[in-house]
Amino acid sequence: MKKIEAIIKPFKLDDVREGLSDMGITGMTVTEVRGFGRQKGHTELYRGAEYMVDFLPKVKLEIIVTDDLVDQCVETIVDIAQTGKIGDGKIFVYDIERVIRIRTGEENEEAI
Repeated sequence: MKKIEAIIKPFKLDDVREGLSDMGITGMTVTEVRGFGRQKGHTELYRGAEYMVDFLPKVKLEIIVTDDLVDQCVETIVDIAQTGKIGDGKIFVYDIERVIRIRTGEENEEAI
C-alpha cells in the first residue's frame, strides 16, 4: 500500500476529486495549507502600504491506495492539476506498513 500526498492549487480540488472518484477512489483527506517554493509569493497593497505575501494557499490531498493503483492515481492528479505555470504543486508517494479501520478492526486492503 502507498500513501499519495499531493499539494495542488485550491481551484483544482473539485476536478481532481472527480477524476479520482471516477477511477474508484472512495476516500481522501483534504487539508487547506499554505506554503511557498519557486513561486515565491507576491506583494499586495493594504491601506496604502505594500506588503509581501510569502505563503500562498494550497490544498493537500492524502490518499491511501493499493500498489496497483499508484501510477494511475498519480497520472490522474498530474493530468488534472497541471496548469503549466509555476506553483502547480508536488506529489509525494510513501510506503504504508499497516492500515486499521477503527470501527471494524479490518486491516490493510480491507480497511481502505
